[in-house]
Amino acid sequence: MLPPVLQNLLDYYRPLCTFSHGWPGGGESLLAPGTNLLGANAAYLPDNAGESVLSAAKDWAEQHELPPLRVRLGSAGDAGTLRVGVWQTTAGPGALQIEQTSRLHLPRWAGVLAEAYGQPEWATPVARHLATRLEQLPDAALLLAYAGHEAVGALLWQPGGAHLWGTLDAAVDAPLLNAAGELSGGELSVSLPDSSPLSVVGEQTVGFGRLA
Repeated sequence: MLPPVLQNLLDYYRPLCTFSHGWPGGGESLLAPGTNLLGANAAYLPDNAGESVLSAAKDWAEQHELPPLRVRLGSAGDAGTLRVGVWQTTAGPGALQIEQTSRLHLPRWAGVLAEAYGQPEWATPVARHLATRLEQLPDAALLLAYAGHEAVGALLWQPGGAHLWGTLDAAVDAPLLNAAGELSGGELSVSLPDSSPLSVVGEQTVGFGRLA
C-alpha cells in the first residue's frame, strides 16, 4: 500500500498520463511520452516493493523509451524534489489578478508553465498532451495569474489538488494557490518546489529519482 501522500500524487497525475500499469502490492507506473511532466512519468511504489517489481517497472519505462523514474517519500531525488502537504488559503493583497481561463487558451497557459520551469521548448508538447487529457476531466480548471497584463503564473486545479503549477514571480505563488484553494473550499493538497519560501501543513518531502 502506498503512503497517503504518494497516493494523492498518483490520483492527481493518473488522469494526465498516457499509459498506466499496476504492480503487485499496490504500486503503479504512469507514463506520458512526449512530455516533461515528472508526476506523470514515474513509478509510485511502496517502500517494500520487491526486486522483481522494481525491475519490471524499470523495463516498462524503458520499453516506452523514457527514463525509469521512481517517486520516493522522505528523500531528495536527482530528477527533482518537492514538498507536499495541505495549503490553507490566507488573506492576501488583491492587486494581482487570478482568472480561470478557457481551455482554448491552453497554449498560453502551457507557455507560462514551461517558462516558469526554464523549459520554454516544452510548451507546445505539454499543451497538445493536456488538450487530449483534459477532455476527460470536465471538473478540472486552468488558472492564470497576471501582473498587469502579463501572465506570470499557471496552475492546473483538480478537485482537492493542485500539484502542477509554476510562476515567473514568487510574489504570485501564494495568491495563485489561494485562488486554487478557494475552488476546493479553503484548502487543498499542493506540491511546492524545494526552493519555495512557502510552507504547507503536514509537509513531507518527495523525491523523483532514477530506478537503478
